[in-house]
Amino acid sequence: MSLGNLCLFSVLAAAVALPAVRKLEVEIKQFDTRTANPPIEIPPAVFLPVQSRNPRDLGPGKLLVASRELADPNFAETVVLLVHHDSEGAVGLILNRRTGLPISQVLAQLKTAKDLSSPVYLGGPVETPTVFALLRTTDKLEGAEHVFGDVYWISSKTALEKTISSRPDPGVFHVYLGYAGWSTEQLRNEIRLGGWFIFQADNQTVFNENPDFLWRQMIKKTELEMAGSPTTARPQPPAANVASYKPGQPGDHIASDLFSKPVSAAR
Repeated sequence: MSLGNLCLFSVLAAAVALPAVRKLEVEIKQFDTRTANPPIEIPPAVFLPVQSRNPRDLGPGKLLVASRELADPNFAETVVLLVHHDSEGAVGLILNRRTGLPISQVLAQLKTAKDLSSPVYLGGPVETPTVFALLRTTDKLEGAEHVFGDVYWISSKTALEKTISSRPDPGVFHVYLGYAGWSTEQLRNEIRLGGWFIFQADNQTVFNENPDFLWRQMIKKTELEMAGSPTTARPQPPAANVASYKPGQPGDHIASDLFSKPVSAAR
C-alpha cells in the first residue's frame, strides 16, 4: 500500500483530566532534555543479526537504533520500528519511550478499554494526539498492516476496537501516541551520515518487557565486532529532523484529544 493511499481511521477519545495532560507533557519534556543515566545493570540482550549501515536494507520490520552521536532530543537514545516504507516515505514507532498514562485514560471513550491499565508509549514527535497500536497475532487482522512475522500495525478504529475487545495480553499489544515520519531520501541521508544502525526486528525486542534498557542493549550490539565485520569510523551526523511529510491525507484516523495544546515534542 502506498503512503499516498494510506487511510487512518478516527475516534475521539474522552477529555483527560488536566493533571494527566500535564504529567505526559512533563514526560515528553524529559525526553527532550536528556541527562546522563546513572550506571545500572543491563539485562542480557537477545541476539539479533549483524547491524547494517546500508540504506538499501530499510523496510517494514526493520529497527532503527539511534547512534550515540544522534543529538536530536526527539530521537536521542531511541529504538524505532519501521512499520511502513516505500518510495514516498517511511513511518516508524519509537519502542522505548513508555509513559505513565494507562490505555484506559487515553481511550476513555472506548468502553472496551476502560479496564486496560497498561501504559501507552510515545510513538514519535509527529501528531502526538493520534493513536496507533502494535499487535502480535497468528490471525490475519483486517484493517491492519502486516509489519513482520506475526506483528501488525493497527491504525484503524475498527481494528483497534476489535483488538481491545479480545482483551489482548499486554505482552503482545502496545498502544502509541504519535509516530516518527521521514521522506525516503531524508531517512537514507540520516543513515549515510551515521545517525542510525539498522537491525532486523524480532518479537522480543518490539514487545520488550524493559523498554528503559532497550537502547542500551541495542547500542552495545553495534559496538561488537560480529560475524567478522570490522569496526568502521562513524561520521558525525547532523541532528535528525522529522520531515513535514505526513502519510496519507486528513481523514479517518484514531485520535486522542489528550492534549489541550501542542506538546513540546511535536513539531
